[in-house]
Amino acid sequence: MRHTGSVAADSDDPLLALYLARRSNLVRFLAARAGSIAAAEDLIQELYIKLAGRERIEDVGNPTALLYRMALNLMLDRARGETRAAVRDTAWRQAVRTEIGGVDIAEEPPADEAAAAAQRMRALIAAVQDLPPQAGRAFRLHKLEGFSQAQTAQTMGLSVKAVEKHVAAALKALTLRLSP
Repeated sequence: MRHTGSVAADSDDPLLALYLARRSNLVRFLAARAGSIAAAEDLIQELYIKLAGRERIEDVGNPTALLYRMALNLMLDRARGETRAAVRDTAWRQAVRTEIGGVDIAEEPPADEAAAAAQRMRALIAAVQDLPPQAGRAFRLHKLEGFSQAQTAQTMGLSVKAVEKHVAAALKALTLRLSP
């Protein structure tokens, strides 16, 4: 594979030289089909990368036709990808939404439940902050940040057994404090 990146060296390759000579025409060609100059510029950059990274073909029957076909294929590939993404996104939205009478209904908890959950969260945060320092740190690392007991022990410079004791003590203190 040959990829130089310089215009002078790229002109050694007839297809790259043709690309460079017809770049502005290719942009217009793609912009007319894609509906956007920005999309056309993105596609032109992809085309250059594809051309620069390919095995060089010495004898191309109709290099202009090949260049335009490659550009069109890139545009069609991108359009297919966008269509697949739109179908996938639509299917996901339909799977996770609730509709009544053609109107999307938000699946949020009632205001009183949301307020109660926020109050419980504030109480939990306060209770965790009031834990003894080692127990609080072990609890936060292991239960809230997802560290394993071994990772927590290593981070804190303790044994795994000590971490187990700190986490157990924290859970006991939190349960006693937060129980109704």
